[in-house]
Amino acid sequence: MSQRAYHVLFVTPALLLSVAIVLLPALLTFGASFSRWDGVSAPAFVGLANFEALAADNVFWQAITNNIQWALIFLTIPMAIALVAASLLLSRRKSGAVYQVIFLLPYVLAPVANAVIWQNIILSPVSGLLGFVSKNFVPLSSPLTEPSTALYAVAGVDIWHFWGYLTVVFFAAMRQTPEEQLEAAFLEGANGWQVFWNVTLPNILPTLGLMLVLVTIFSFLTFDYIYLITQGGPARATEMLSTYAYKFAFTSFQVGKAAAVALVMSFFGLIASIVYVRMSRASLEA
Repeated sequence: MSQRAYHVLFVTPALLLSVAIVLLPALLTFGASFSRWDGVSAPAFVGLANFEALAADNVFWQAITNNIQWALIFLTIPMAIALVAASLLLSRRKSGAVYQVIFLLPYVLAPVANAVIWQNIILSPVSGLLGFVSKNFVPLSSPLTEPSTALYAVAGVDIWHFWGYLTVVFFAAMRQTPEEQLEAAFLEGANGWQVFWNVTLPNILPTLGLMLVLVTIFSFLTFDYIYLITQGGPARATEMLSTYAYKFAFTSFQVGKAAAVALVMSFFGLIASIVYVRMSRASLEA
């Protein structure tokens, strides 16, 4: 058997698995988005009717707005926290591993556990820390019950869960910075900020770019913390495309509309991927 045949033989199982798990469901979702289907009876082709219904639905646009706000929050706040924390870890040669484990603890906890901790132990106005402060010191209302603050409250919970992961990723990338570049910068009299901006940051740009793309994709796929804590409420203030699609599929059994929403979610992820590929190609050509 030739070497090429061996390559094909080893690649074929992974290819078939990808077709079965990724490509086939994607094609079925694409087809379902143009049909009226309750998930049980035979689907009926309706063309663009599902997309037209979404375009006329204010909740759909509210969900897109919330997703964009969520993406902007996660592209800034946890990124900044992680970059600062990773930079500080560079000076902790012996205890760095311990700090990484501590930072990763919220990330490895199950989303259900994190949601219970924050919803019932910290932010509950009755039994939580917020309720204790409200009863004994300053009257406070739960941010989860106010439409103007609910999205930011849930985002805060997710940031608490996610920033440690970003810190570990950035720390690993920063440790790959050549020592001679750092030493040369300090010999030239550069301070810590100048070393970070002119030496460390350029060296981790590929990792930073990848994380920005992944965070953008994750932001338009976010579901767990929203559904566990607010279910899209109050008053649709935290409704996301994912929860909107879930309710279509499993509450009103409009699988066709759920598939249409899923395609919109995929579109935003595709745009982020295209931007990353073009950025990577431009950096290689430079």
